[in-house]
Amino acid sequence: MDIITANRLSDGAVVFLTASGWSTRIAEAQALEGKESVAAALARAAADAEASIIVEPYPVDVERRAQGLTPTKLRERIRAQGPTVGHSKDLHLQVQAA
Repeated sequence: MDIITANRLSDGAVVFLTASGWSTRIAEAQALEGKESVAAALARAAADAEASIIVEPYPVDVERRAQGLTPTKLRERIRAQGPTVGHSKDLHLQVQAA
C-alpha cells in the first residue's frame, strides 16, 4: 500500500495527498492499492506541482497498523512525525517569552 507525499511550496511543510487535496496529517492520506491507483494519484500530484502548490511528489510505502498508516522506511516515518530535534524558531520564541 502507498500514499503520496510532497512538500507544500508556500512553507515547505510535509504534506500527504488526500481524496480532496493535501494535508499535513498522515492520518488523512489517501491509501492507494495497486500500480494504477498510484499512477493516477501521482498524475494528480504532478498537476498540483505544475500549479506551484507542492514540490517533489512521490509515493511512500506504508502499512496499516493500530495507530494508523505508518511508513515502512525510517526516513518517511521521521518526515511524517516531524523533526527529531527542536526548530530554531521555537527556541527563539521561548527566549523571547522569558
